[in-house]
Amino acid sequence: MRYSSCNFENEPDAQFCEECGSKLVLACPGCGREVRPTTKFCRQCGTSLSVPVMVDPQHPSPMTLATTAQPQPEPRSPEAERRQLTVTFCDVVGSTALSAQLDPEELREVMQQYQQSCTTVIQRHAGYIAQHLGDSLLVYFGYPAAHEDEAARAVRVGLEIIAALRDSPLQHRQLPSPLQVRIGIHTGLVVIGEIGSSEKRERLALGETPDIAARVQGVAEPDTVVMSAITQRLVHGLFECQDIGPQTLKGIATPVSVYRVI
Repeated sequence: MRYSSCNFENEPDAQFCEECGSKLVLACPGCGREVRPTTKFCRQCGTSLSVPVMVDPQHPSPMTLATTAQPQPEPRSPEAERRQLTVTFCDVVGSTALSAQLDPEELREVMQQYQQSCTTVIQRHAGYIAQHLGDSLLVYFGYPAAHEDEAARAVRVGLEIIAALRDSPLQHRQLPSPLQVRIGIHTGLVVIGEIGSSEKRERLALGETPDIAARVQGVAEPDTVVMSAITQRLVHGLFECQDIGPQTLKGIATPVSVYRVI
């Protein structure tokens, strides 16, 4: 224990300072009240006694010792894991024109209603909204909980989102054009885990699968659901689909066969 007056380091059981000879007692660094060695909090002022100091009882107002702050290790993020996910990418048609023609406050209200309509449908089928990307939604099926029918859930969600928006009060607003979406779906292997800084962390699926889902969405017509051939094989017989052929997708090395739900 360090004596606050002469700053000499004494043994924990010392009763007198070996440097200046003053009588020593353990005291609260907040109010100076004498405390027992085993006390955790001062009963006078409630100060934590994790760092009590030795003081001269004739001068009961101790200087609180400066302690070297130990850097706190950043919490370890959960280990990344490999999973097969069905990824859905939903995007508003003509959002750039919409933002140019609406007042920012009105645009915000429209986007909030759109996102709420989508969220209600997604949650009903146990989808996981990984990101809100402005007017787009990135949704995982198969994370954090896995189901046997992830691909079918994704397709149902896509169709129900389109139906929900058609019946939404949004369509009664004075919008430049009806609010429509394009929806793309792809199934594949990902590595999912935390990325980002300590201030902002996100659990995202990394790999080609989310990129393909986004690119597949880009070839969809307004208010349609399109999927890759891999996803179509998983839902074969559950939905009526039209083969629209291999598509050359930007940033994807090989053409991707795409099907439209009809």
